[in-house]
Amino acid sequence: MPVPRGGGPPVSRLVIRPAVEEDAAGCAAVYAPYVTDSCISFEYEAPTAADFAGRMAASHAWLVAEDGGAIVGYAYASRHRDRSAYDWAADVAIYTAASHHGRGMGRSLYAELFPVVGERGLRVLCAGVALPNDASDGLHRAMGFEEVGVYRRIGWKDGRWHDVRWWQLHLGGDGPPANLQG
Repeated sequence: MPVPRGGGPPVSRLVIRPAVEEDAAGCAAVYAPYVTDSCISFEYEAPTAADFAGRMAASHAWLVAEDGGAIVGYAYASRHRDRSAYDWAADVAIYTAASHHGRGMGRSLYAELFPVVGERGLRVLCAGVALPNDASDGLHRAMGFEEVGVYRRIGWKDGRWHDVRWWQLHLGGDGPPANLQG
């Protein structure tokens, strides 16, 4: 079941900034409905603020979106795989509060995130989208991602199997990569 859309005009008071540990509870609150009310997240239990603090600390970059001082969305880049040759790739994701869906916040978060991770030496961004999710597919396509494939029947949630479409964005640079800068 998809998370309800809020719609409405673009967010005018939106502030996008690097996350700090104190933002973990706000991020957990934004994410919880994706776990409990949809198949967009493949987690079965909503993570705690402490879980989020750990995820934030381990990420390449984590940005939050605030509206009127409240966390209403976030985007992050995390390690793609453990093998060293993957050190220049990252998985990226965005989650927004239902009240702010359809207002351009996803694009704004990605537009801020991509230069940050590019400056850290990352070359390729990957995004997995649990299907169906037309809004997320549309966002990734609009941001320049290319579809690279679909994992069929890869996740079991809510009594059925779900597919995941994988997207990839090349940030540039075909020569040897520089060392990642933390």
